[in-house]
Amino acid sequence: QVQLVESGGGLVQAGGSLRLSCAASGRTSSSYAMGWFRQAPGKEREFVAVISWGGGRTNYADSVKGRFTISRDNAKKTVYLQMNNLKPEDTAVYYCAAGPPYSDYDPTDFRSWGQGTQVTVSS
Repeated sequence: QVQLVESGGGLVQAGGSLRLSCAASGRTSSSYAMGWFRQAPGKEREFVAVISWGGGRTNYADSVKGRFTISRDNAKKTVYLQMNNLKPEDTAVYYCAAGPPYSDYDPTDFRSWGQGTQVTVSS
């Protein structure tokens, strides 16, 4: 089992930037894909981005393409989400997740989840 802890959330004005981090610990010896999801109040959890173990495969939700970038540093067991040009509709709790190498946009693919970090974008 992989334990995940997110950090880096906060309050930012529209047009601003934030970088989220997710540190992994525990059973991290196997290759795993890492994803970011988010959940706004009253809405279902939605896919944001995913990255493969080696970083060669990434995928983004259409709503964040060109604004968000996912990356990872396996030596530090950390995945990042750089969020630029933030919009009020990006306000949500952001979760990172770890799953098998084939994991992509479907949250049911992922086996381990962090506790979430709040991102609030003011207009």
